[in-house]
Formats: sequence, C-alpha cells, structure tokens
Amino acid sequence: MTSPQQLSFARQHARTQRFTLGAPRSFTVSPDGERVVFLRSGSGTDRVNRLWVKDLGAPDEEARIAADPGVLLNGAQERLPAEERARRERAREGSGGIVGYAVDAEAGLAAFALSGRLYAVALRAGTPRRLAVPGPVVDPRPSPDGRHIAYVARGALRVTGADGEGDRELAGREEGEGADVAYGLAEFVAAEEMSRSRGFWWSPGSDRLLVARTDTAEVRRWWISDPAHPDRRPTEVPYPAAGTPNAEVRLLLVGLDGSRTEVVWDRARLPYLARVHWSAAGAPLLLAQSRDQREAVYLAVDTETGATTPVHREEDPAWLELFAGVPAWAPDGRLVRIADEGGARVLVVGDRPLTGARLHVRAVLDIGAHDVLVTASAGEEAEAPETGEIHVYRVGGLGVERLSEGPGVHTAVRTGAVTVLVSARPETSGAAVRVLREARRPVVIDSYAETPVLTARPRFTEAGARRIPCAVLLPRGHRESDGPLPVLLDPYGGPHGQRVLAAQNAHLTSQWFADQGFAVLVADGRGTPGRSPAWEKAVHRNLLLTLDDQVEAVQELAGRFPFDTGRVAIRGWSYGGYLAGLAVLRRPDVFHVGVAGAPVTDLRLYDTHYQERYLGTPQDEPELYAAHSLVTDDGLSAPENPARPLMIIHGLADDNVVVAHSLRLSAALLAAGRPHEVLPLTGVTHMTPQEQIAENLLLLQVDFLKRSLNMK
Repeated sequence: MTSPQQLSFARQHARTQRFTLGAPRSFTVSPDGERVVFLRSGSGTDRVNRLWVKDLGAPDEEARIAADPGVLLNGAQERLPAEERARRERAREGSGGIVGYAVDAEAGLAAFALSGRLYAVALRAGTPRRLAVPGPVVDPRPSPDGRHIAYVARGALRVTGADGEGDRELAGREEGEGADVAYGLAEFVAAEEMSRSRGFWWSPGSDRLLVARTDTAEVRRWWISDPAHPDRRPTEVPYPAAGTPNAEVRLLLVGLDGSRTEVVWDRARLPYLARVHWSAAGAPLLLAQSRDQREAVYLAVDTETGATTPVHREEDPAWLELFAGVPAWAPDGRLVRIADEGGARVLVVGDRPLTGARLHVRAVLDIGAHDVLVTASAGEEAEAPETGEIHVYRVGGLGVERLSEGPGVHTAVRTGAVTVLVSARPETSGAAVRVLREARRPVVIDSYAETPVLTARPRFTEAGARRIPCAVLLPRGHRESDGPLPVLLDPYGGPHGQRVLAAQNAHLTSQWFADQGFAVLVADGRGTPGRSPAWEKAVHRNLLLTLDDQVEAVQELAGRFPFDTGRVAIRGWSYGGYLAGLAVLRRPDVFHVGVAGAPVTDLRLYDTHYQERYLGTPQDEPELYAAHSLVTDDGLSAPENPARPLMIIHGLADDNVVVAHSLRLSAALLAAGRPHEVLPLTGVTHMTPQEQIAENLLLLQVDFLKRSLNMK
C-alpha cells in the first residue's frame, strides 16, 4: 500500500510540473536599470504564465502584471498552432500562457504570441494590445528601435509596425517553392540539438534582418500516429535520422525596403548553421559546422554582398561543442568564444585565453565593456572539489571574480550595472532570485513555487579511480543498524545531461524513491558535462563507457554506503532509458531489474546532429551502430546472460525518440523469449506534463521495482 506521504509527493510533483510552476524565469533587464521583466505563473500549480515587470525605482513595491493571458483571452482556452506546439516540444516547455517574449533594445516594448495571435505591450506601465495581423503568429520579435515587429506566420517571415499598421510579407515562398520551405523558423536539429530556437535576427539598425530559409524536401518522412484514436490521421514529420538527409538551410539578408541578398558560405562543407550573432560591435557573425562536427568556422558577413569571410577556424578529432552566448563580438570588436585548449575549457577574447584549468567555462551570459560574465564549474586543477556546483564569474582585466556565493547552481542575467542572480542551493527548495545593483541593497523577486512535502538529503561524493561525481540518497531516518538496502541507480548518464547538481530540487524524485526503501545512487560518468573536455569526449565512438562508469560507481561505493549489491535496480528516461536497457541486457551480473523510459534502442532511428557526433553515420560505421544497439544485441539469446525484469515506458506521440525504439526492443525481447512489460502512454510526447500520467508513472515504477526485487 502507498502511504499518504508517498502519494502526496507524487501528486504534488506532477501538479507543480516538478516544482517549476510559480517560479520566476526568462529575465530581461532594461539598459537604464529601471526595470526587470520576467515570466511567472500565479501559483505553484498554475500553468498559465503572465508577463511581469519589477520597477527597480520602487524596489519595495510588488511586481506588476504587464500582460495576463486570462484577461487577453477572456477566459477562453488557449489554442496552439502546430508550429508553436513543435517549438514548445523542442524547448521542453510544458506550461502555458506567455511562455516566451522579446523586447526592443530599450526593453520598453515587448511582443509575444498567445493562441497564435500577436500582442504588444509598452512596459513602462502600458497595457497590452492585440495587433490584427495574419496568423497563426510564431516567435514575434520587436526591432531594436521598437518601431516594428517581425514574426513568422504560415512559413513566411512578416513585419508590422508596432502600432499594427503596415503589415507585409518580407520573406515567403516564391514560385516553385512548396510547403517544405519555411522562412524564419529553426529546423528540427537546430532546435533539438544545437539550442538554436530562432530563425531570424534583427540588424542593430532595425532596417533589415537575417532570415533562415529551411527546405525539408529531402528529409525522410515519418508518421506519428495515435492508435487510441484510429479516426485521426497520422502526423507527418520530417525526421533526419542518422545517415539520412538533413534539411537544407540557407540564410538571407532581407531589408524592410524589400531587398533580398543570400548569404554565401561553403554549405556543402559546413551545412550546420549553429549560431548567428548580430550586434553593433561588428558585422553579422555566423558559426557553421561540418556534418561530422569536427570543424567549425566563424564567419563575418558582408551586409552589402552577402559574402562571408572566415574570422576563426577550429578543429577537433572528436567533436566541437556548442556553447550559449558565443561566438559574439566584444564592444571593442574582439571575438569572444569558448574553446577547448590545453586540456581545459576556457574563455577566449581576441587571441587571449582569460581563464585556465581551474575553471571549466560553460556559457557566456553577458559581454560588457570591461568584463565578461560566465558560468563555470571547478576545473581539473581547482584547489578543492565542488561536486555539482555551477557558479557565476566576472572575467576581465582584473582577473577572475566569483559573483555567486555558497554551494549551489547559479546563473545570471546582466545588463549594464544590474545583475539578476538566480541561485538554487542543496539545502533549500527552488531558487532564490536577487537583483544586484552597485552600492544598493539587493532586490528580491518572489517565487510562488510550492515547497515540496519532502526534503532531499543528497550526500555528494566521488567514486573509483576516475573520481566519478555521485550523489547518494538514503531513506529518511535510516540508521546504520538497519542493514543494507536494495540499490536503485537513477542516472541520465549521457552527453548534455548532468544529474549530480548541488541543488535541492534536482534530487527530490530520487529522495522519494529512497524513502520507498532504496539506497539511490546518481552517478555522472564519462560523457556527462561540467568537468573537462576529456571527460565529455571520452565517449567518442564508445558510448558503452557510460555503462562501465555506472557499474564502477555502484561497486566502489558499496564499501562506503549500505548497498545490497545482490539487489540492484536502474531507472532512466531518454538516454537514461537507453542506459537502463543496456544495463539489464549487457550486465545482468550487476543489475537485476530496469525501468527504461523513452529509450533510444536502435541508434539508427535517432537524429543526425546528435547521433553522428558520437558514432559517425550508419553507412560508415555499421559495426559501431550494431555494437551499441539494444535490438541487435547478441546477448539477448545467450544462455549465460540471464533474463532480468524490464519495464519499457514510451509516449506514443513522441517525435524525438519515436515509439518505434521501444516497439523494436519489445519485439527483439519477445523473439528471444525474454519476459518484459511495456507501458504505452497515449497522447504523450517526450515530456510527461499530464498530471495524472506523471503521478502514476512514479507509483507504477516503484511497484514494479519492488515486485521484481521481492521487497516487502
């Protein structure tokens, strides 16, 4: 039976969307230092975000609502156009209302889309207005001077005056171009894998734009159906699986006067348009990658001819990582980038590295006249380990200064002398938001997020000779005399997914599983971010090392924690789901039961930019793909490889890791005579935002694990 306490957390966890609802986010600071703009819903269970403004001139006054979807829609249900649903899925956005906005250079005008309609609001105590333009509207963005708003509608980039007058198409399908061509939108792999969600960029002078043109005609079509509703047509999805054609991406310079010039670079050699930067400090700047991601070239664009000139070129025998905030120009015209040099990940301005091996730089947050604001973790040569911590640093002529204080996961937004510092800590839930101003007391922006009914108690440590970062969670009130506990590994364990974080909310679900009677282990092995370039790139051509590190972590920590290594379980989602399936199939000597959520099982079915980075193409590396695949695993039929219970969970509407992965694994297990359970989730994508589904998934998983391990 499930206790009220257990049920309470599962329901609370689901209702609050993992305690994210009600938390302020998406901050913008006005250049005059007078306002902070942000999004926040009305409570810890309210999914509808509103646009808020905090007036720093009156810091003791409550923030005011600049735009309320409930008022704007007169209480009607929000209706999302297909392009917006896809954009939110790529961003893993589960809330509603105003989930994104953009402002002009002075942060005086904001624009946003709501139910496919365009709204603009003057942030100096103005009221929102709906602008009558063709829709459905996606990704509206004001020009820097605040006089125009550009947006995407039906695959075309359009522009209107900020007053709603003079709407017109700037870039749309020309004669002979079909529905496969779109202007102003990011293609699938850009949004899913490159963290580039945008498809157009205003010039600093507000007179023209850079516009991406995508053509998916050569991309293979997949069909996402809903078997629970056979009366509905399947959804057609252009999905670039490993080894198959990508979308063709071009870039155009489009003027408000109707001029149109194509930006020219060697797209055959550098097909991935990964970054675009356009500021008053220099010419438009592009970062283009080769398909194998071992080469990247920074290109400056001639805005008169569209020709490009290489500014910097990088190569790496494994791959070149992409980073937030770079490349960009410093105000003095020097190139700002993050690079892997000398075994470290460093900040480089011009030709000069400004950080060394003591810091592992992760992102650029802001570039000022005299310094650069970054987030970073402790590097390999740090004086002391800081397991799971991420801090904010100022890097400049005076050296490196840490802005954030105390253990935690910190980030920031800065404009001029005003910094919004967001700090999540291991001992308290949620994140504290403080507005820092020179020589003035900090201003707090309140969070309405709920306080969890339980408190996570992660014990941070390192395991094995490789010092694998780990967090161990034991049941509340557990005593040494209680004896060893069944072990549950709860990893993501793969690239771009750090789970061992010095933040309370990161470990709440793991603590809930621990309170069900498990010793929970979260381990970030090779391939996970935040430690060193060598650590991340160790998995090049060998993602199986991620399983080796999970094995090493549980075996080495068994001597220090009450682990019953005769009862070891593993659960995970996405890459973690792949890892769970891999564990019970390849290492049944260590793992006795697994729960694989939305697992990648046939790596040929995953996208180009991600999968080819690690394994190359299936055409060039068929043996590698076979060695990593769960559906061609020779061990499935090996008599010395005992069957272990495996629960497979998958959303039928998932267009990222499609349900074919789980269906092929189930078919292979059935053919090998291996019992397993499959839990299909009707209407669910790669996220599980539905309250009842998210809650019951936790309860069903713990029931399966207990049954399989003969726990009382």
